[in-house]
Amino acid sequence: MAKKTQQDEELFEVEESEPHEVDLECDECGARLTWDPAVDALSCSYCGYSRTVERGEGTILERPLAEAGAAARGLGADVRVLRCENCGARVALGEIGTSEACVFCGSASVLAQDENRNAIRPESLIPLDVSAGEVEERFKTWVRGLWFRPNALKNTKRFDAVGVYIPAWTFDCEVASAWSADSGTYYYVTVRHAVRVNGRTQMRTRRVRKVRWRPAWGDRRDTYDDLQILASHGIKADLARELGPFDTRDLVPYRPEYLAGWRAEEYQIDLEQGWDQARDRITAMQRDRCAGDVPGDTHRRLSVRNTIADVRWKHVLLPMWTLTYRFGGKPYTVLVHGQTGKVVGKAPFSVFKILGVIVLVLALAAMVFLFV
Repeated sequence: MAKKTQQDEELFEVEESEPHEVDLECDECGARLTWDPAVDALSCSYCGYSRTVERGEGTILERPLAEAGAAARGLGADVRVLRCENCGARVALGEIGTSEACVFCGSASVLAQDENRNAIRPESLIPLDVSAGEVEERFKTWVRGLWFRPNALKNTKRFDAVGVYIPAWTFDCEVASAWSADSGTYYYVTVRHAVRVNGRTQMRTRRVRKVRWRPAWGDRRDTYDDLQILASHGIKADLARELGPFDTRDLVPYRPEYLAGWRAEEYQIDLEQGWDQARDRITAMQRDRCAGDVPGDTHRRLSVRNTIADVRWKHVLLPMWTLTYRFGGKPYTVLVHGQTGKVVGKAPFSVFKILGVIVLVLALAAMVFLFV
């Protein structure tokens, strides 16, 4: 959630303004404008004309869970939707966009679908801010830094990079947690034990760690601000965790202009499912925090009771680049963070390099063994 000020508190009660008419026609030559991350504006690829998009217009609403029915629907612009039969992602393209493969998994099994005009419209988005040229450079740097990969991979020159907005839910809430547990404090005692030395029994001593248990209890209050839950089927959970969160202080009110020339995935995890995931994460995090509050050296039988209140949500779009390359006839997908430029993804391993390292380690171990 963007930083709140005294004035911001009033924004949550403001009624949403009517969607404005989207004009994507170039004022100079009449061609279609697209969002250009390099100049942070709408741009014409034919004559070079650019038009800024006012970021200060509109308000970013955060709604209580009970008010989902009041949210605007659809993307506010004419789009075509393709559904991937492999990973299940539904990606919206602009009027002139084309695609022969899924932007997430590279599958060619994509089918045209009707736009889900009843889907909740994004309240806000983070504009795509990493250009295609920067994506290419970061991908090459990422490839050069990989270990145990085929040398030929570093010579990869052909790949398809696509800018796409990923749907997500963000949640704010207040959590009161009451916990109880057995608090354990370590102490040590000296015990005697018998050992056999040269056929004779001898008595020795050793220190043994024990735990003194005492009942403990307490409570705490925590605030969650813009907990992010990706609503995508195209992004794998492990890659999403590795890619990291987005800085929601850069959120701007949603305007269809930011999607001009780019793709936007429709959410496949709805608001109710998103809140279920968020609540599970909050429960796990509260348990960890309460565990840290238990005094002593260790604990057992931890019980936590959470009361979650004042839950508010936003539907947002987060910027990302998906980059698909082929190696050995197999497609590999790489993700580039649309804010930070961080690169994560999959790459093939070199069997020969791995075997070479294993052989080297065994050879060194044999030399050490013979020397000893």
